[in-house]
Amino acid sequence: MSTETYAMLIDGKWRDASDGATFPSVNPFDGQAWAHVPDATPQDIDDAVTAARRAFEDGPWARTTPLQRATLLRRFGDLIKDNADELARIQVRENGKLIREVASQATALANHCYFFAGVAESPLGETLASSVPNMQVFTVREPIGVVAAITPWNSPLALLLWKLCPALAAGNTVVIKPSEITPVSTLVLGRLIQEAGFPDGVVNVVTGAGPAGAALAGHHGVDKIAFTGSTAVGKKIAVTAAERLARVSLELGGKSPNIVFPDADLPNAVNGVIAGIFAATGQTCMAGSRVLVHEDVHDEFVAALVEKTAKIKIGDPLDPETELGTVACQAQYDKVLHYIEVAKADGAHLATGGGRPDDPALAKGLFVRPTVFTGVTNDMRIAREEVFGPVAVVIGFTDEDDAVRIANDTSFGLAAGVWTRDLARAHRMTRRLRAGSVWVNNYRKTNYVAPFGGFKESGIGRENGFHAIEEYTEVKTVWIDTGNTITDPFNPRA
Repeated sequence: MSTETYAMLIDGKWRDASDGATFPSVNPFDGQAWAHVPDATPQDIDDAVTAARRAFEDGPWARTTPLQRATLLRRFGDLIKDNADELARIQVRENGKLIREVASQATALANHCYFFAGVAESPLGETLASSVPNMQVFTVREPIGVVAAITPWNSPLALLLWKLCPALAAGNTVVIKPSEITPVSTLVLGRLIQEAGFPDGVVNVVTGAGPAGAALAGHHGVDKIAFTGSTAVGKKIAVTAAERLARVSLELGGKSPNIVFPDADLPNAVNGVIAGIFAATGQTCMAGSRVLVHEDVHDEFVAALVEKTAKIKIGDPLDPETELGTVACQAQYDKVLHYIEVAKADGAHLATGGGRPDDPALAKGLFVRPTVFTGVTNDMRIAREEVFGPVAVVIGFTDEDDAVRIANDTSFGLAAGVWTRDLARAHRMTRRLRAGSVWVNNYRKTNYVAPFGGFKESGIGRENGFHAIEEYTEVKTVWIDTGNTITDPFNPRA
């Protein structure tokens, strides 16, 4: 089987790694390597950061107006729409995500560009009412500088655009390091960035595994690190950034509760819970992996959940009829299977799923049957640690206070769901849950207008919405004297 070869984008030029090293991109559906990409060296990382620094300080990008940046972002959005099918299919080949999900997601990426084009032209400062006489005081927001965008494999382009669009709208330059599992889609996006007309060095793409990401995060020419990934790696990046006080935003892991009260529309809640954990094969930071169900409807709800889960259609991610695709890579596949065994050993009851599907047509793929565990308590590892796979655990609760206690008893705080017809209860719960996003009677909805991020170990900062601009700008306060006479401070009578 022939493979495709890709190059990195550094300072407007497509090039190989300086030592010629490459690594493969493997399709998790058939186990075949279908592309090879450069394995960046520290010299390549330095070249990319240097190019971004030069573009930020000395190139035409440094003199762009908000209108010019907005125009480029709109053009970029148009190109994404025109090439959405290619971008979607590449992501499916990289990580096994369903074409039925990625196709619409790829088209919607253009909207991020259009929204932040508008933000680029929006007022970003304040005029302050100072009590100091004859002083005009105002603030301006200025770009931070060179941004390192280190992105994950589960939604490689969507989570990149969450960083790239606000960074560019604010006037920063960017060095992107995608996951080694999904590098090709980002390289193809780099081609569209060039076609849109962004000046050389404004956006650079380097590829490689952990060492490349560490070299980029640790580079003293990087002013801001924007990272999405595991909490463990995020903590290391925070330490690296702290050594030179680089700015940092971290969108990390979760173990999110999806809470079903007895007055909920149960069929609707079952569908919402299934979408919240099994969409994207459970490989999403906001997955509703802890399903908290009130004791009055526990058995009825679990029976419906298990029945529907067992009917989920597993298959080729490129088939629009498939409902569950593969796990993205061998390491993650092994991790998911390990946690299923851990849950069994800890006494959880396997209600459905677990292990590989029996279909021999799927034998080459990294498939895990959608899995539901019942009889789970919140102290079990399966309830406390992020699996990042198609595994849901059901935990019973007695009343509202009990639900809040269990939901908040976690080191994470990324998201939560509440299913109830009681409007007052819905409002109480949204206030009491320690999570960055709370959905009521729905789950796993995001939009470019709405800030997204976590409490506790789920991260620092917010992406999307006007709030995102705050993550990519510094505030400068300006004082203008409008008529004060300054006396000699050491001889006031002179």
